[in-house]
Amino acid sequence: MGNASDTSAVFASTISKERDILMGSLYSVFCVLSLVGNCILLLVAYHKRSTLKPAEFFIINLSISDLGMTLSLFPLAIPSAFTHRWLFGELTCQLYAMCGVLFGLCSLTNLTALSLVCCLKVCFPNHGNRFSSRHARLLVAAVWCYASVFAVGPLARWGRYSPEPYGTACCIDWHAPNHEFSALSYIVCLFVFCYALPCATIFLSYAFILLTVRGSRQAVQQHVSPQAKTTNAHALIVKLSVAVCIGFLGAWTPYAVVAIWAAFGDATLVPPDAFALAAMFAKSSTIYNPVVYLLCKPNFRACLYRDTTLLRQRIYRGSPRSEPKARFGSTSQRNKDMSVSMRLSNGQQDSYGACTENAAPCHVTSTPRRTACILTESTNREVTVSRLSDGPQADFL
Repeated sequence: MGNASDTSAVFASTISKERDILMGSLYSVFCVLSLVGNCILLLVAYHKRSTLKPAEFFIINLSISDLGMTLSLFPLAIPSAFTHRWLFGELTCQLYAMCGVLFGLCSLTNLTALSLVCCLKVCFPNHGNRFSSRHARLLVAAVWCYASVFAVGPLARWGRYSPEPYGTACCIDWHAPNHEFSALSYIVCLFVFCYALPCATIFLSYAFILLTVRGSRQAVQQHVSPQAKTTNAHALIVKLSVAVCIGFLGAWTPYAVVAIWAAFGDATLVPPDAFALAAMFAKSSTIYNPVVYLLCKPNFRACLYRDTTLLRQRIYRGSPRSEPKARFGSTSQRNKDMSVSMRLSNGQQDSYGACTENAAPCHVTSTPRRTACILTESTNREVTVSRLSDGPQADFL
């Protein structure tokens, strides 16, 4: 799949074949879960598009970036891991690395913007209430532009892309800072503006949120009805805060630590297995976000439940088993109506009172009264004819 340089040693795996197979298997699981989760999240967002809040635009953008990473990285990384070498050539390696940096930084920057918006709405409601859907769209566009600067940089000779140290994927050349100043400046800017600054912003934003929630608890407890609503809102914010922070740190910190070790230390001492393990954690971030928001956002969860309920009803209505029951019900209703009509047309009289089977004999002492069946939509009831006016009596009898 390329020229002779594609078969060089840099594209051969440097870890054991068993670990490559394990990595390929985990990537396959991540790929399926990410596709299902993010597609469901986007479908739910599409169905409730008319009621989307400004902050929910970042959830949708996060799902798009995760889905982009899934579709651009996993189809290339999975077969390469199973075959124990990179299969797709140097040009594809450059594009693979660029997509990984673009979608990865977009996800991280998007989480940062989401934390700022949440902090603005909770801690500074006077300003947060002015944040509209137009502002959200502009901020989403800024997120993509910010990530694109660092993704395109290595293609413009600011930094460099190369195969990963373990050989079956491509990313930033973490060894280049040891002998290139441009690569060193790129790694420093990447660490400061794409890891340290977003991480600090997320922690500070949610710290302010938690402090605001704690400070307003005593005032809220004096009112019963607002207390329930505010408590639920605060609990939701805390859940999202903890989930986003754990996902951010759990997915990207191992890779950041290993990359800094290789960039600013002795790169020859960093084992390839460390890079492989860190890359697996980073790629697993594509499955955290849909799980967090589908489980923790009540309106998304309610919309998903409504959609699945409608789908089950459509499947049940299309099933052959449901048709005989429906036909039987309609036939019995028609027979019942026909019997009532025949009874009225023959001038038969109905008496009030009934005897059940296996019961003692009963005597109807009331005077027989003539009745008519009143059809109201899908139900019918009988009324005494004497209760009707003279005109309807003539019509019924």
